Amino acid sequence: MNSNVAVIGLGAMGLPMATRLAERFEVRGFDIAPERLALAEDRGVTPAASAAAAVAGAGTVLVAVRTGEQLNSLLFGDSAGSDDNGIAEHLAPGAVVVLTSTVGTAGLAETAGRLAEQDAHLVDAPLSGGPVRAGEGDLLIVVGAEPAVLDKVRPVLDQLASTLTVVGDRPGDGQALKTVNQLLCGVHIAAAAEALALADALGLDRERTLGALTAGAANSFMLGNRGPRSLQAYDEDGAEVLSRLDIFVKDLGIVGKAARDAHLAAPVAAAAEQLFLLGEAQGLGALDDSAVIRVLAPELRNGGA
Repeated sequence: MNSNVAVIGLGAMGLPMATRLAERFEVRGFDIAPERLALAEDRGVTPAASAAAAVAGAGTVLVAVRTGEQLNSLLFGDSAGSDDNGIAEHLAPGAVVVLTSTVGTAGLAETAGRLAEQDAHLVDAPLSGGPVRAGEGDLLIVVGAEPAVLDKVRPVLDQLASTLTVVGDRPGDGQALKTVNQLLCGVHIAAAAEALALADALGLDRERTLGALTAGAANSFMLGNRGPRSLQAYDEDGAEVLSRLDIFVKDLGIVGKAARDAHLAAPVAAAAEQLFLLGEAQGLGALDDSAVIRVLAPELRNGGA
């Protein structure tokens, strides 16, 4: 397997991943935003003029998209009115496409089959951890892929992940586990927001409350991570955007569809989804997901910290 890597999408996660990979591999990157290409070049990534140019000759192609429809549009040009045939026809023989996004399981087997017709492969590898951990190679990655195909790209994934869990040998298996993961993450963010909003309504010192909660049995990763950012949500500039609120609109939508398809009730996840939908409707979609607290408490009642 050749060691050339292409990264398509140099956003909040793509850029630090490309930067991390450039420490070990020859990396070409593409993004539709020229400023992201410039940032990538400053960090040792070779900018490409197009997605097709980025993937030409690459053994591994990392892609970050929002939906399965966007994935197929990128790969095969499956979008209405498009004359673009996608990047699949430009892939090197035997190349492996690594899907790093959460898009759900629907249609992924068919996507893998279409890639196989082009003598290419799909590794389903949704990841978690955020931009800082991406740049440090400290991501959690769950993988669904044929063992022989995974072996080809394992050095790339090992460069990005501190924890790599193989959950199955089919594309879609990684998406299934990530769907379960996002159910918990979305619910925990919503619960943390609700708890801190209640603390404020009861007149409690928010910082002390958060410190007490994170020291006890009520703690969770999301409370410890999103709690401080929830308090920053009321600052003039808000919290730094590390994960957009509308990402959880998408991800909890995937959770809901998966639960319905499995004929499984998921009432807590559904309630959390409604909270994020309300946040999006109120214009908070582009803010950090911790801003969901503002749906419950548009303004702080207790003016002190």
